[in-house]
Amino acid sequence: MRALSSSIYGKLALTNLKNNRKTYIPYILTAILTVMMYYIMDDLSRNSGISYESLHMILVYARAVIVIFAVIFLFYTNSFLIKRRKKEIGVYNILGMGKRHIARMLIVETMVTAVVSISAGIIFGLIFSKLTYLILLKILNYGINMDFEFSKETLMYTLVFFLVIFLMTLFYNLFQIQLSNPIELLHGGSQGEKEPKTKWFMTVFGVVSLGIGYFIAVTVDHPLAAIQAFFVAVVCVILGTYALFTAGSVALLKGLRRNKKFYYQTKHFSAVAGMIYRMKQNAVGLANICILSTMVLVMISTTISLYVGMEDVLETRYPREFEAKTNVSTPESDQAIERIVEEELANAGVKAKSMLRYHDGSIAALRQGNGFALQKFGNYGVDDVVEIWMIPLEDYNQTEGTKDCLGPDEVYIYSTGEVWGEDTVQIGEQTYQVTKELDNMKIAPKDEQRMVDGYYIIVSDAEQIGEILRRNYEDSDMQPDWVEQMAALDYRLTFDLEGKEEDCLNVMKVMKDRIEREVHSGFCEGRELSREEFYFLYGGLLFIGIYLGSLFLMATVLIMYYKQISEGYDDRERYQIMQKVGMSKREVKHSIRSQVLMVFFLPLVMAVLHISVAFGVITKLLAILNLTNVPLFLICTIITVIVFALFYGIVFSLTAREYYKIVN
Repeated sequence: MRALSSSIYGKLALTNLKNNRKTYIPYILTAILTVMMYYIMDDLSRNSGISYESLHMILVYARAVIVIFAVIFLFYTNSFLIKRRKKEIGVYNILGMGKRHIARMLIVETMVTAVVSISAGIIFGLIFSKLTYLILLKILNYGINMDFEFSKETLMYTLVFFLVIFLMTLFYNLFQIQLSNPIELLHGGSQGEKEPKTKWFMTVFGVVSLGIGYFIAVTVDHPLAAIQAFFVAVVCVILGTYALFTAGSVALLKGLRRNKKFYYQTKHFSAVAGMIYRMKQNAVGLANICILSTMVLVMISTTISLYVGMEDVLETRYPREFEAKTNVSTPESDQAIERIVEEELANAGVKAKSMLRYHDGSIAALRQGNGFALQKFGNYGVDDVVEIWMIPLEDYNQTEGTKDCLGPDEVYIYSTGEVWGEDTVQIGEQTYQVTKELDNMKIAPKDEQRMVDGYYIIVSDAEQIGEILRRNYEDSDMQPDWVEQMAALDYRLTFDLEGKEEDCLNVMKVMKDRIEREVHSGFCEGRELSREEFYFLYGGLLFIGIYLGSLFLMATVLIMYYKQISEGYDDRERYQIMQKVGMSKREVKHSIRSQVLMVFFLPLVMAVLHISVAFGVITKLLAILNLTNVPLFLICTIITVIVFALFYGIVFSLTAREYYKIVN
């Protein structure tokens, strides 16, 4: 008898899933995709062949994002499903099925859904892991030695993680059924039909929050400040978006209803009236679509820009192909660097061009009026921090080909950003007369997108620089010998190379190896030497941008679909009554199209507005990653928005067709 009872629950559960296939099949498909994408990302993040820490960290963070997304998204879609089925469950309850029996039926349904979703997700994950791995290698652009690995830990974590999610959704559903009585269940799918009041406080809050977020995004003008400001602006925009869609959309629709010329048209009347009554339950979904759309646009446009603009990034980061330096300049170390460079260039048959040799002393300081404070402690904002490079006049004359003279209290000044514009400059307690403000220097090109403002100060001799550096560190806790070492000048030798590409790369590797082994505190870096690391970092970001963008796009499509299905079932009876009193099918179709255009395209418009306002602050963040090519980012953003809008329109046309079928 017990076996018979269990088989009845099983048959009933399968019948329910079949009858609700329009809502459960998309849910199961997206659950399968979510399981698959988590499995693949977890497998990649555990690949021991990934030796680059930056790429490994990107994959780990992406896995964490997918974990958060999976929990929120599956709970959100499950809440929609159980709400749609409350009337059906209420009928079962009234016909004599107790809540205990309904619970057993829901348990079987959840088991079937979980087994199908997790099993299929893991199988597809195993199938597509290798393909995804090969795509990642292709994006990284290097034939690195990374073996594809099967991870038992990935299999176990995927299985346990999604079993926990489905168990949590089951408990939520059982809790909802337990708290409801049969009458509430019968009307569960119709909740939100009462006309909502216009919540002016929430509307004002939404406008203010969105205004604050936009103001921060528009006014930030410093890359370091953009890091802090961006997250604050994001939070404000998200809160403002939800508040405006929840309360502002009701106010907008009521405003349209008051416009008699617009409202009393066949294609507008039923759409506006219906949306007002159900906006309470629609608003959160529309806001979710807006936020997800914005995330997709930002992630894909920025990561593509970084990857496509790789050459610009490398040239910004390394103005010349090779630089050798020593942090403690002595005649012996300087001569050793020059000797090694000369020997290896001759051995490789490669020529150096645009070579520059100079000493400098650098410090981080605080910009205060017409001077720089050497105080390293206290309250100050990131806008106050600047970098100063002090160069002896002898080295400046050598690099620029001049024969200038300076007195002990005279300096030249050069700003990589905005002009200095002052007759004097104070460095610590010492004030110098600015005899010339330089328009350019071979050492450093103009760059207003730097993380911090940079200033080059030309002083009369190296002894002055050493004294300034000693004053900067005299109050520190460092030992005297360390202070003396920090107060020493750096020596830099930078140049481009002329020769075969392979020979140039090989000679740079040899010079780097010898200088860092043979010269005290010697260090080398170069454009080609760092190319692989940059491809790993920005290629990894592109991969994650496309990967997570696809995941969020899938969520956007499902939310759109569920909203249209929900609207269809809610509107079916109303439109049938309308047709009985004289509305033609053609007029019904026009009304549906009007509803889609008025409300459902609003998230796309808001998403485009969000990314347009955030464009400036995002360019500041990209500058931190050495991408200063703003036109490139603009082109990538426009193309991304156009492609996304086309896809968005296609999805809406398909879901609107399903909506029309339900209504009729």
